[in-house]
Amino acid sequence: MVGASGNWVRPSNFAMKYLQGKGFRVIPVNPGSAGKQILGETCYGSMSEIPDQIDMIDVFRSSEAAAGIVDEVIPIAADKGIKVIWMQLGVRNDAAGARAEAAGLTVVMDRCPKIEYGRLFGELSWCGVNSGIISSKRRKIG
Repeated sequence: MVGASGNWVRPSNFAMKYLQGKGFRVIPVNPGSAGKQILGETCYGSMSEIPDQIDMIDVFRSSEAAAGIVDEVIPIAADKGIKVIWMQLGVRNDAAGARAEAAGLTVVMDRCPKIEYGRLFGELSWCGVNSGIISSKRRKIG
């Protein structure tokens, strides 16, 4: 997870914790937190420093930053086993996505794996807007 944060109120931290709870190993990448632990995992300064195989790169950075991340991923994708670049909600970079697809990678943009997992496995009814806990409708007065 590129852009992972150790701050528990950050969306990247929440998504990382959720995915870990579903059995996924999430390796944080953040140059400012390199060498520190985030949710029990060592944080790396770059993707090339990760000693393990990587299935997916989850980008929790700006749309502009996604271009550099894709450019870092493409040359290491085959050696690291990277198959997917996933850009979070609000993150879209069509030019970077096209370069990644041309390199044989699957690209997902403007989506959250946490939300998609919940949608695909029926969890949105108990952890989302139709749970009664969070509402998308204005409260009735009176």
